[in-house]
Amino acid sequence: MSQFKNAIICIDDDPMILQVLGFQMEKFLNDSDTIIELYTEPAKALLDIKEFVFADVEILFVIVDYQMPHISGAKFIRALKETHPAIPCIMLSGQANSSQIEALESDGLLEAFLQKPWEESKLKKSIELLKNKRL
Repeated sequence: MSQFKNAIICIDDDPMILQVLGFQMEKFLNDSDTIIELYTEPAKALLDIKEFVFADVEILFVIVDYQMPHISGAKFIRALKETHPAIPCIMLSGQANSSQIEALESDGLLEAFLQKPWEESKLKKSIELLKNKRL
């Protein structure tokens, strides 16, 4: 893990969605110092995020699906932000509960929300906005 300076974490219970996200991320980020990690299990993602942070790998952002079998994306984000409040989060969903999305946004826990199926240009724009906030 320590060979990379940065990581992007993508979490969705659908492996096909993850493949598309991974492909799009590789197109947007031409950076050999950044690893893109894809997870179908949110609990595994939380454990690995802790390992990355411990290894001084900066998590640039997390992209998470709203509807997953074991934990909702909203609960995942709240759990993540308890220990890592500075990690930016983007949520993807075709079935999100609007009141939970609004609650995350009003609590300052969600940087962007994209409706599935998302447009690649909107995903890229969301990522660019996150990059600009870091500078």
